[in-house]
Amino acid sequence: MKPDRPNTLGKALVRFFQEYLPNMRGMSSHTIRGYRDAVVLFLRFASEQTGRSVEDLDMADLNAEQVAAFLDFLERERRNGISTRNARLAALHCLAHFLAGEHPECLSQLQRVLGVPFKRGTTQHAIEYLEANEVKALLSQIDRSTRAGRRDYALFALMFNTGARVQEVLNLRRCDIRTEPPYQVRLLGKGGKVRICPIWANTAFLLRDLSRTLPDTQSSQATLFRNEQGGKLTRFGVGYLLRKYVAEAATTVDTLRNKRIHPHSVRHSTAVALLKAGVDFATISQWLGHASLNTTMVYARADLDLKRQALTQVFPDVLGASVPGRLTHGAADLLGWLRRL
Repeated sequence: MKPDRPNTLGKALVRFFQEYLPNMRGMSSHTIRGYRDAVVLFLRFASEQTGRSVEDLDMADLNAEQVAAFLDFLERERRNGISTRNARLAALHCLAHFLAGEHPECLSQLQRVLGVPFKRGTTQHAIEYLEANEVKALLSQIDRSTRAGRRDYALFALMFNTGARVQEVLNLRRCDIRTEPPYQVRLLGKGGKVRICPIWANTAFLLRDLSRTLPDTQSSQATLFRNEQGGKLTRFGVGYLLRKYVAEAATTVDTLRNKRIHPHSVRHSTAVALLKAGVDFATISQWLGHASLNTTMVYARADLDLKRQALTQVFPDVLGASVPGRLTHGAADLLGWLRRL
């Protein structure tokens, strides 16, 4: 029988996400969602390892052995890179630090969690992104005869058009889109920074049509992208949809079979496409909402075509080189509450 109210861990998680992170630490909503994702993944893993439901997990389940096994699972089963693994661990370290102050009786156990080390990365993984033909193949898999299909098509078309972070897109409201010339969207990025991003006319028409299908047609604050139940579409949902369409597209485009594509790969795809088109780094940096130009410079190392072009420009005639073509407070709803943060 499920408990009617949260146990010690459940209550602590509510305080951690509702009070500690936003108020005591002053973290942005984007960072809080990242921590939320890490905690959700850990709770699911611990549930499978212990054979108990997520609602039945308690303080004793957040221990160093479980955390170490979770990190191994991320790298081995989910194929996460070192940076993602360390980001998940940082979230669990933050949680353990908070719990140590709240529950000193568990201090020894939590100190061991804090002692789980970050992993040093010896190599930098190549950025995964989609080429133009792969983007076309992915979009062609979407059945636009259904309402869900039209939503998905508008979602990924907008993501490819703007290179926006997935949460920036999911936060879009009707008042944030302009479907009359000049076509544009207003994006709320990291640190509460707002930027305006131009969009193609076709993308604007897709958003206009999507907006007209929403039940609350008069509300300017209505969220554009919703799930089948009418709630806000989540990052988990976007990841699931992207994996589904990539898998379908891989049956016709062989290059997709060995790529690890995730929602942020769409952002990478836009950045590389802009770079190939000759857009300067400063403009791309502003377009993507990067805090530093150094962040944008990583794309200069990402694309092999650009490297080939540079080679032919330096040695154009050598060896016949040619230029290549272009909580609620119910314990049973703990995961649901975390997802809605």
